[in-house]
Amino acid sequence: MGAGAAAFLLFAVFLTATISGVFGMAGGLLMMGALGLVLPVSAAFVTHGIIQLTANGWRAILHRAHIRWSVIGFYAAGALLAAGVVALIAIAPSKPVLYLLLGLVAFLVWIPKKSLQLDAAKPVHAAACGLSVTGLNLVAGVAGPLLDVFFVRTEMTRHQIVSTKAATQALSHLAKIAVYGAPFLVQGNEGLPPLWVFAVAIPLSVVGTIAGGRILDRMTDKSFLDWTKWIITVTGTLYLVRAAQLWAGG
Repeated sequence: MGAGAAAFLLFAVFLTATISGVFGMAGGLLMMGALGLVLPVSAAFVTHGIIQLTANGWRAILHRAHIRWSVIGFYAAGALLAAGVVALIAIAPSKPVLYLLLGLVAFLVWIPKKSLQLDAAKPVHAAACGLSVTGLNLVAGVAGPLLDVFFVRTEMTRHQIVSTKAATQALSHLAKIAVYGAPFLVQGNEGLPPLWVFAVAIPLSVVGTIAGGRILDRMTDKSFLDWTKWIITVTGTLYLVRAAQLWAGG
């Protein structure tokens, strides 16, 4: 990895960790797209998983007093099932397919969520959330907008939403690391960023998460929800354009 690509990756880590610290999911979508620009798809999945595990894990620790642990337990059961199934058939998508999936995932924010009657606080819904969100995470690399579907009707506060989402996403990223990282253990680390990039990226993601948490404290619940939808929509549109460019270019 060249110096320019490394600098770009580190800047993307800080920026997206900050965004995730505020909105709970948009940063992961942005990070996956950024990694796809400079890394092979399988390496991007593993790198995304490691960095987002750190960012989400730290965000969960930072707001641990607000986590709804009952949700986490049922989510983990569904996530484990999804990981087991995908591990048997996992094939990394091509870059055009990756950006197509990322773009389509982004537009999930426009699902009429309130009509679906889903609530992550309910045990069955939490398990379904773990199954579907982790499954999508393992196919497209991200699943934040789908995760949001299960939290719209809940009566949680914005701090509970962000902290509980962070804990659930940490589990999904662990699954992604396990599924896509296994071949690297056998074939070597070719394609992955060097270890020093991870050594710098991990504390950067923590700093970005702290910065995002401070911004979150100053927001209202309404502005929190409004900004999330529009940031993800613009990002998804750009990904669909990128997918079309890649296919057009052969």
